[in-house]
Amino acid sequence: MSYQWLLFDADGTLFDYDAAEASALRNAFRIERLEFSSEIESTYRLINKQLWLAFESGQISSQDLRVERFKQLFSQFKLEADPNTFSRLYLGCLAQSSQLIEGAQELIFQLRAQAFHLAIITNGIAEVQRSRLAASPIASCFEGLFISEELGSVKPDPTFFDAVFSQLGNPEKSSALVIGDSLSSDIRGGQNYQVDTCWYCPGETKELPEDLKPTYTIHQLADLHNILK
Repeated sequence: MSYQWLLFDADGTLFDYDAAEASALRNAFRIERLEFSSEIESTYRLINKQLWLAFESGQISSQDLRVERFKQLFSQFKLEADPNTFSRLYLGCLAQSSQLIEGAQELIFQLRAQAFHLAIITNGIAEVQRSRLAASPIASCFEGLFISEELGSVKPDPTFFDAVFSQLGNPEKSSALVIGDSLSSDIRGGQNYQVDTCWYCPGETKELPEDLKPTYTIHQLADLHNILK
């Protein structure tokens, strides 16, 4: 298959979101002089994951999500802090964290040199995603950064992909490949839009829902080269 457009998810695919999130949480708790622990971190990750899934299905807005996760966390651990103020602080810390997943920089540089058209498609928060990409060494390699918050639609909704493809000049769907780690947003979104998908699944392959069939599965980013030969 000959692809021209490679549409990459950001967090968990190119950017090491786990590392960025951990660093931002620790820094925000330190600045606010709040007690921090591994239990707080793991609980936050669980709360955050559930809220992002709710966001993907349209049950909560991104504005509410960014505060609600800290409301729930502070309530559970009885922490005296204002969720709105803390959310702004946390996002500021997160925006400064642009760690890349191992192999991401090399992959993107090589693909760009091979004349592929590259774009990022993300459900992340706009102010954070734009800052993180701008601070990364791969920023100049992408011809588009498409963020759900700015497009007014969320992966996996087809209207998100409608907006992306429109701004790319409406390339043929067969010329594009969606690459991402999220089954619920990237793979389902691409599949529903009838675009080939590449599921980035580091480690052991997870069990797939019966209605999801990625076109390809890779366990290392470098394995993408084998698909694009």
